Amino acid sequence: MNLKIKFNSYLYLFIGMIGMASIIACQPDDFDNGNGLATVPSNLEITAIPVGQNTDNPYGDGSGTVNFTATASDVITYKYIYNGQEIMAPAGKATLVFSTSGVNSYDVTVEAYGAGGVSTSKTITVEVLSIYVAPDDLLEMLHGDGEKTWRIKAESNGHFGVGPANETTPVWWAASPNDKAGVGAYDDRITFKSDGTLTYVTNGDIYGQAAPLDADYGISWETNSDGEYANYPVDDFTDTWTLSAPDGQETLTFNGKGFHGFYVGGNHSYTILSRSENEMTLRTVGSDGNGWFCILTSEE
Repeated sequence: MNLKIKFNSYLYLFIGMIGMASIIACQPDDFDNGNGLATVPSNLEITAIPVGQNTDNPYGDGSGTVNFTATASDVITYKYIYNGQEIMAPAGKATLVFSTSGVNSYDVTVEAYGAGGVSTSKTITVEVLSIYVAPDDLLEMLHGDGEKTWRIKAESNGHFGVGPANETTPVWWAASPNDKAGVGAYDDRITFKSDGTLTYVTNGDIYGQAAPLDADYGISWETNSDGEYANYPVDDFTDTWTLSAPDGQETLTFNGKGFHGFYVGGNHSYTILSRSENEMTLRTVGSDGNGWFCILTSEE
């Protein structure tokens, strides 16, 4: 190699290194200059309306139930945080139930997430009335003298089902006995305790819809043809529960990620459609807006 060629090679290498340094140096600024790599949501606003609120009942109908709506610019999803519990709300809407008797003030924080995972947050204070006292027979059914364990009644027709959110039966589809064997649902156990806590035994995995599981747990898994995750890895966990009766309808609410054996997201509140000493039929509205049904039994 002659001296001229060698000099030109070094020159081109030096120029290339300067170019690369310039590109790298520009990258941090790019994230702050609105190029779409990371965008902080703005104009976060939250509204909170107690169910049944009117001129005569400014704190609601006594059910302790509040409907929240969050809006913001440049947002991908929202998270509600209250009393140590976190609820993902992609559409910005959530329903929370507050069970302390009387008129009480509660602070609820909403985090709005934009592109790149950056977020902004805001806290709202809501005043709501709770006067609901669960009947003794409902409490006896749910947790007995101290605690009681429940499971999906897999041997029953309609132990899982789906229909419109306002229906009382799963008119679109109802599972036949043992229809979902092997997907991580039938070995789940929910133990309700009289102190308002519960334990959820997953035996290592659960069954549910991919979209809400992605939103709430963030673990990618293999979906089936219905957009569901079978045997999704979730460890045993604890949660708290409350009972309310909005519009006179008995309702069981998991205050965290508790669910009825098939994970569908939503507000984790379950209308008790029917109940007996050892069985209850529940309906919840999932994050997809549909009504999802199940039958739980305390009989092994």
